Amino acid sequence: MNDRAWMISPPLPEAEVLARELGLPLPLARVLSNRGLTNPQEGDRFLHGTIDDLRDPLLLSGMNEAVARIRQALERREKILIFGDYDADGVLSVVMLLRALQSLGADVDYFIPARLKDGYGLKADHVEVVRKKEARLVISVDCGIKAEGFVLKAQELGVDVIITDHHLPGPELPPAAAILDPVLDDSGYPDKNLAGVGVVFKLLEALLAGGPHKAGLEHYLKLVSIGTIADVAELRGENRIFVKHGLKGLENPANVGLKSLLDVCGLKGQRISPGEVAFRIGPRLNAAGRMDSADLAVRLFLTGSADEAQDIVRRLDELNRLRQKTEEKICGQALDKIQADGLDKSYKILVLGSEKWHRGVVGIVASRLKEAFHRPVILFSYEDSLAYGSGRSIKEFSLIGCLDSLREYFLNYGGHRLAVGCSLPRDRMKPFKEAVNGLADGQLTAEDLKRKVRIDAPLDLADIDTEFLRAYSWLEPFGVGNATPVFMTADAEVASAPQKLQGRHCKFLAKQNGRTIEAIGWDKGRWADSVGRGSRLSLAYSIQYSNYLGETRPYLSLEDIRP
Repeated sequence: MNDRAWMISPPLPEAEVLARELGLPLPLARVLSNRGLTNPQEGDRFLHGTIDDLRDPLLLSGMNEAVARIRQALERREKILIFGDYDADGVLSVVMLLRALQSLGADVDYFIPARLKDGYGLKADHVEVVRKKEARLVISVDCGIKAEGFVLKAQELGVDVIITDHHLPGPELPPAAAILDPVLDDSGYPDKNLAGVGVVFKLLEALLAGGPHKAGLEHYLKLVSIGTIADVAELRGENRIFVKHGLKGLENPANVGLKSLLDVCGLKGQRISPGEVAFRIGPRLNAAGRMDSADLAVRLFLTGSADEAQDIVRRLDELNRLRQKTEEKICGQALDKIQADGLDKSYKILVLGSEKWHRGVVGIVASRLKEAFHRPVILFSYEDSLAYGSGRSIKEFSLIGCLDSLREYFLNYGGHRLAVGCSLPRDRMKPFKEAVNGLADGQLTAEDLKRKVRIDAPLDLADIDTEFLRAYSWLEPFGVGNATPVFMTADAEVASAPQKLQGRHCKFLAKQNGRTIEAIGWDKGRWADSVGRGSRLSLAYSIQYSNYLGETRPYLSLEDIRP
């Protein structure tokens, strides 16, 4: 304990207005104000937003042109080729658009590049795929915003390209027939944080408007929710509505493949949380593209055979276990290197690479190391003369901004503020490491690199009653951009002898003002040796739920404790 700074958000006067107007306990109103939601109308939409609150898809620049060109292809019976990415967001974007176009009678096919062979995105030589499939219209999903070379080559064949993406552009936009990307400065769209599935959903909203297929739009939200969470998009604005309603739909899906996937994840018929999507569903879908072929994941959602679906999910489960084994090995090797050379003491950004590291897994390991050392991490897989990297960052530092500043080093790069991918010649690695840390030295302070517990509000244990928990549920779903609230209770008594669970976790009863509640410190088993019954502690925690013998009970998931 005491290895992290506790940062308690100061109370804002708007919180009292929110509490009064929205009928919220004051600590929960403080959570909203900490998220920048200080207007009661905005707060009400955040808590209780519905499908009716989704924005007009025609606000997105390029939408009219995209819909017109697709309808023209449908009328002319032109072959349409969907070009997707190999991660969960890209796979589900392909599935959604494919099924929607098939329902409209389109002649449509798809192509997803192989991660290890083709790399990310549309490249100029992918025009050969278009030629072989005799497509007249290409629609990219979750990629394409930097595909200037591909679009120019496609135009030489007389093929139009519609780009749907959510990544940042390069210096020049491709000369596509239409571009749908909310992050563009002139996109006209208020929600900038849509994942690839979110952009595709907006396209389907516009394409299916006024027709008989519009009624089926909400069914796609199940896939939108999975893709949005798996891509670590912010759960604010429309993403929050997508995920909130999509998760509810996952309790009883009709799709044969989705049913089988939930079954192998142990989630069939259950109330599913964003965490379960992030750590059970998403990794199995991503394992296809990381360890084998993303086509496997696409086929799962297209099959009508329960037997085939079960075969596919068994394979996905095997690939996910292989991914986990590979991840543990790489993580151990990276940790040994960091600790042996004291890299975390010398560098604000950790940059490591190896010929032995699997290109499809380094991003996951980078995320784990980022959490362990609370600083940006970029890991590289070396293959022949090239270095393929994947990076993850802390909220205080924009990795895509960093790579933009150093673009001369890369053959290819892209991503977001918190996650990037890149490739460069291996002989540029040494100067790149120096340059990236030189840039970080000027932007990251010692305070930025300190581990922190960000606390939303003080809370008495006696106030965690039925009404509080009902209002607390309105704040869900939690995730990036709407983190699980963390509360602080001062001077709580340890009312039972702390237990060490499975040698890793610490559990005890916490008591204050007559209210006793179970508290668990996950992966904090050492606390059981240093805290005794009767101790007085300050607790920093989130509120979670456990299910035991059919009963759901709240408990405190401890972030940190202090005497």
